[in-house]
Amino acid sequence: MERVFQGRSLIIRPGLIVGPYDFTDRFSYWINRIAIGGEVLAPGRRDKRIQFIDVRDLAEWIIRMVESKANGIYNATGPETGLTMEEFLNTCKETIGNKVDLVWVEEKFLLGHEVDGWTDMPLWIPDSMNMPGFLTVNIQKAMDAGLNFRPLAKTIRDTLDWEASRTVTERKAGLDPDKEKAVLKDWNEKGL
Repeated sequence: MERVFQGRSLIIRPGLIVGPYDFTDRFSYWINRIAIGGEVLAPGRRDKRIQFIDVRDLAEWIIRMVESKANGIYNATGPETGLTMEEFLNTCKETIGNKVDLVWVEEKFLLGHEVDGWTDMPLWIPDSMNMPGFLTVNIQKAMDAGLNFRPLAKTIRDTLDWEASRTVTERKAGLDPDKEKAVLKDWNEKGL
């Protein structure tokens, strides 16, 4: 498309889009799970990088880009600095204010118990899948063009407020609670 419309095309490549009214449950799984409290299975490495963008930040930026007649190709995800799974889950804990014990379970153990990345554990892609750039996209060009981000705690809080209007049966993604308990029990019994 850029070859055909040289200098007249705006191509936005967003990452995972999250926030209120996101029915995919890839982001809200964690918010709902932290809200329940107790022992929460946390997948793989604590320092595993993740990326996503609040739909409101993305929409506001795209509108500004269109109004200014910007062109080019932009990766649009967030946040502006590297975010790890541990930082994300701790921000969920702090924002929601629930008593939670994050239990970090090694990738090999999870895969051995048929816990799938991304579907059972949203935002987690096992290292063994060899997808090193998937959640570590360079967004500097978009930030230089004005892409900015609301605080993560606001996205979490607003998503939690919206989630309160949904029933448990409407939620699709994430690890089955009984399976989570079984995996955690096995992990704890093995003393790993």
